[in-house]
Amino acid sequence: MQMDSVDQRIVASLVADARASYAEIGARVSLSAPAVKRRVDRLRSAGVIKGFTAVVDPAAVGWTTEAFVELFCTGRTTPAQLTVATRRHPEVVGAYTVSGEADALVHLRAADIAHLEQALERLRAEPFVTSTRSMIVLSRLVDSPAVVPGTSV
Repeated sequence: MQMDSVDQRIVASLVADARASYAEIGARVSLSAPAVKRRVDRLRSAGVIKGFTAVVDPAAVGWTTEAFVELFCTGRTTPAQLTVATRRHPEVVGAYTVSGEADALVHLRAADIAHLEQALERLRAEPFVTSTRSMIVLSRLVDSPAVVPGTSV
């Protein structure tokens, strides 16, 4: 889908605040609320906007420990197998196939080190995982929402 600059600004507004009304977004992009709604509906239909969600502060729910774990897998492990396996673990907040030595990179969040260790043990028990290498996050330096190129709200 071809997005014009108004579409990009609408998406940027929704990324910044998905609860903004069509009227509020319209004021930012110089359109009426119905015109913004039509554009949002079109962007949703085209798959540009996949959905709307609440962003929860992990610390507010007690999950203050996080780590990135490199997974090393048996020879013919597919991305589909990795997807199915990592979705079984509630501590997994992201999983990616990567280039380099590791086969995948998994982002975990847990309540504390003991919880993280339990999650790692369950992840290591997956039949295709041969080894892991973990890095515990000490502090978050940048935590940004999705970026829409060429826009500012």
